[in-house]
Amino acid sequence: MPRRLNSLQTRLSLLLCLAYVSGAAIYIGITQWPLPQLLQWMKHDLGVSVQPPAHMGVWGGLAFSAAIAIPLSIWLAGIVMDPLSRLLRALEGAVASYRDGDFSFSIAATRNDELGELIRMHNALGQTLREQRQNLAQRELLLDTVVQNTPVALVLTDTSGRVTYANIAARHLFNEGRSLHGLDFLELLQDAPEPLRRAVQGGEDALLTVEMEGSEETFHLSQRSFRLQGRPHRLQLFRRMTRELSRQEVATWKRVIRVISHELNNSLAPISSLAHSGAELARRGQTERLPGVFATIGERARHLHGFIAGYANFAKLPAPQPVPIQWQPFLDSLALHCVFRLVGGVPEQPGWFDAAQIEQVLINLVKNAHESGGPDDEVTLSLAVIGRDLRIEVADRGPGMSETVLAQALLPFYSTKRSGTGLGLALAREIVEAHGGRITLANREQGGLRVSLLLPLKLA
Repeated sequence: MPRRLNSLQTRLSLLLCLAYVSGAAIYIGITQWPLPQLLQWMKHDLGVSVQPPAHMGVWGGLAFSAAIAIPLSIWLAGIVMDPLSRLLRALEGAVASYRDGDFSFSIAATRNDELGELIRMHNALGQTLREQRQNLAQRELLLDTVVQNTPVALVLTDTSGRVTYANIAARHLFNEGRSLHGLDFLELLQDAPEPLRRAVQGGEDALLTVEMEGSEETFHLSQRSFRLQGRPHRLQLFRRMTRELSRQEVATWKRVIRVISHELNNSLAPISSLAHSGAELARRGQTERLPGVFATIGERARHLHGFIAGYANFAKLPAPQPVPIQWQPFLDSLALHCVFRLVGGVPEQPGWFDAAQIEQVLINLVKNAHESGGPDDEVTLSLAVIGRDLRIEVADRGPGMSETVLAQALLPFYSTKRSGTGLGLALAREIVEAHGGRITLANREQGGLRVSLLLPLKLA
């Protein structure tokens, strides 16, 4: 209730009532009392003759009342509106400060009406904006610190190709540690190795090896376009991969040496033992058992030959020769080599890949699906066109893969089989990536594994 009595509406109503009463009082004072009596006294006692307003009629009284009330109203209105005018000027200054990015402006809240509440809300807004600006500044400082000290060289260019931002690694890579801001990035690349310059001008992600300072350096170039403050920009990230690739290469060589050593031992040890047994049987004259010994030696030799041939084929994988593929003949040919259940329809758009290589990939995947331990009739193959890509999926209902196996399954020479070479999924990955696609593995919700091949389609 006190708040209502102190509201602007109540104050305005009281002022209007006061103005009405004041006007009526002035009119009565001029036409009825005490002005007429005062003029009458002046006429009789002082001899001064002044026409009373009452004898002038109503309009004359109103004119005299207006002549007195209007200046008085203007004076009182100035007194009443002066605090409000000061408040409005303060709010105008606060808005101008906010527009200029200065959020330290606040107004003293001395009123208890709606305007006082507005002032308090304004001050609370200013405090919130100050806190947000401070947090934003801290985050920007943290982000700038991280970006500046990352080993990845970062260069941001505008539409004219001039550098708008570059971190420390980029300055050392392209300008001997000096600032790159405002420089033409393509002109900076004139002194860079030709493969690096050509990769940047190509506008696509690339993995390239260049010679720098007498040694070879491998870079992964990532390029992205986006809009910043309504203007197009381009971000280039140059990541040195030499050490990482060297570690991966050493790890791969260790893995392949272990696999080959294991397979050679598994084959050569039985061959050596059987050769010794054959020699002992021949010495004793028990020649009837020699054919079995020689057959086992031949079987182990063929297995070892197949193992070595698999690695040789992996190393000599030719570049794919994509051609338009009609689905029905391709699926009929695939069905001659492996058993699967086709799920869904066949795309109307023909495929675009090397039929022999993709067929070998699918044969290996379907074979792995049958060996997973799930029902044979749950080994499925599905085809679908998603945007500009063709998706080929091979799925089963086996136990799936653990997170550890999923993370390493596509690495060369990795295998969970005791007699495996690790070439199946690695070969599939090599073939798919040579086609410009990618391969993914994922466990299914109700058990099983899904292997997806995404191959680019030839656009008409």
